[in-house]
Amino acid sequence: MTRNIKEYVVLTLKGMGMGAADVVPGVSGGTIAFIVGIYEELINSIKSVDFKTLKLFFTLKWGSFWKSINGNFLFSVLFGILISVFSLAKLITFLLDNYPVLVWAFFFGLVIASTYFVSKRIEIWDWKRWLSFIIGALMAYYITVATPSQTPETLPFIFLCGAIAICAMILPGISGSFILLLLGKYEFIMNAVKSLDITIIIVFACGAAIGLVLFSNVLSFLLRKFHDITIALLTGFMLGSLNKVWPWKETLETFIDSHGIAKPLVEQNILPNIYIWQAIALMIVGFLLVYVIEKISDRNAKTN
Repeated sequence: MTRNIKEYVVLTLKGMGMGAADVVPGVSGGTIAFIVGIYEELINSIKSVDFKTLKLFFTLKWGSFWKSINGNFLFSVLFGILISVFSLAKLITFLLDNYPVLVWAFFFGLVIASTYFVSKRIEIWDWKRWLSFIIGALMAYYITVATPSQTPETLPFIFLCGAIAICAMILPGISGSFILLLLGKYEFIMNAVKSLDITIIIVFACGAAIGLVLFSNVLSFLLRKFHDITIALLTGFMLGSLNKVWPWKETLETFIDSHGIAKPLVEQNILPNIYIWQAIALMIVGFLLVYVIEKISDRNAKTN
């Protein structure tokens, strides 16, 4: 797909949105990719990194390699993600630590709106699509209420953690950091990064890279062969994740992060008790943001 400079700038901004979401526990960059309309192209572009394209790279046919993997698109999105991780992470974590109800309220509005608008992409809802939607919602809900477990610290398991966590990051609704918490390896991986434990970092990164490529192939196949059923499943994932992004929570159990700060580990949702009107306003803002993006995307699609 040929794009102009303005369109690549917009892609970078969308990548920044994904990066901002990835630093928030419980919110997936995949959800943001869905919201901003780049999800399927992202999956197909990642899927294109295979033995054939790698052969082009290692035989120094870099131009063909770049074109084969949709390099301009991937670079723009990845560049945006990195910008967010390094520039917005501190701001978002500050807001999450000090104004969690307001942050979660904004994301709650985002996810509700994205669930609604993505579901509209399915023109006919038959029993297969409804079943897929319900399965996705139940799976996501179960993951959000599952209790983190104690797991081994062996290298094969760290590799597996990387592969599973990266899959969650590209699934709408569930974040990779939350999956690491469930696997009992969030603090372990954060400490490895902090102490620059090269062995752990490399093994985890290899698992993530292989998991990303393999899982993107699975998703690409499902979207190609069973598009509406897969979209229904992913929409269900987003709906089920609303349990995680409900703004008002009570902490039942904590864990100590890599900075020695107590963080929520097990929480339960409670009725609204603080910042009620402010939270409702931010939910509306989040919903309207997705609405505007959806309308702009529809207009661009019609003009093209």
